[in-house]
Amino acid sequence: MNHAPRKRFGQNFLKDAAVISRIVDTIHPQTADKMVEIGPGLGALTFPLLDRLEHLDVVEIDRDIVVHLSTRIPKGKLTIHQTDALKFDFSSLGKNLRIVGNLPYNISTPLLFHLSGFSDAIRDMHFMLQKEVVDRMVAEPSTSDYGRLSVMLQHRFHMEKCFEVPPECFYPAPKVTSAIVRMIPLESCMAKSDALFSRIVSAAFSQRRKTLRNTLKGILDQDGFEALSIDSGARAENLSVSDFASIANYLEDK
Repeated sequence: MNHAPRKRFGQNFLKDAAVISRIVDTIHPQTADKMVEIGPGLGALTFPLLDRLEHLDVVEIDRDIVVHLSTRIPKGKLTIHQTDALKFDFSSLGKNLRIVGNLPYNISTPLLFHLSGFSDAIRDMHFMLQKEVVDRMVAEPSTSDYGRLSVMLQHRFHMEKCFEVPPECFYPAPKVTSAIVRMIPLESCMAKSDALFSRIVSAAFSQRRKTLRNTLKGILDQDGFEALSIDSGARAENLSVSDFASIANYLEDK
C-alpha cells in the first residue's frame, strides 16, 4: 500500500523487522488473549500479532488504513473500530484487555490519561512512545524527569522501560528516539479519591520551582503538613506517589 504518512494523525510507520520481532516477543501474545492495538497503521505489528492470536481488535482513525486492513485480513480474525482512540470506550471490549500500539506522539499524554480510566478492564499495556515521555513515566522522585505524568500514572500502574528504538526504524524517521514501555495496572490505588488526588498533584506541579507551601496554599495548611510529616518547604518533585496519596487521604478524611 502506498500511503503517505499524515502529519495530522502523527503517523510514523515502523519498518525494522528485527525491532518488530523484538516488540512482539516483549508483548508475548498468547492465542486466546483479548488484545487491542491502537493505531495499527500499515500493519507492522498487526500481522505478526495475528500470527499468534485467534482475534485482534484495532482502533484506527484513518479511513484509508481501515480499508487497507479490512481487505488484507480474513473476516473473523480482525475487528476494526474506526474512531479516535481518545474517544473510544475500551471497556466496551470486555475485561482482561491487553492493549498495544505505536502511539502518535502528538496525543500520547492525553491518550495515556484516557486509558488510565479503564485500568480495571486492562491486564497490561505495551506502547511505543517518544523516549522522553517514557523517561517521564518511569521517573523517580527528586529527578528532573519526575512530574505530574510520573505521579498520575505510577498511582495506577507498575511501569517498566523495556528498550529504546532509534529514528531510522521508522518511515518517515522522527526527530526523536522512541522507547517501549510496559504498564501493568496495580491491584489498588493508594488514594481514596481519584479526583482529589488529581487536583492535589496538578496544583503541586503547577509552578514546579515553588515550594509546596505556595502551590498547595488554600488546600493544605501548616498543621496538615506537620500531621503528615511532609516538609512544606519541599517542592512537588521531592514527594513520592505515596506522599501525594497521603495528602489526598488526609483531606478526604477531614
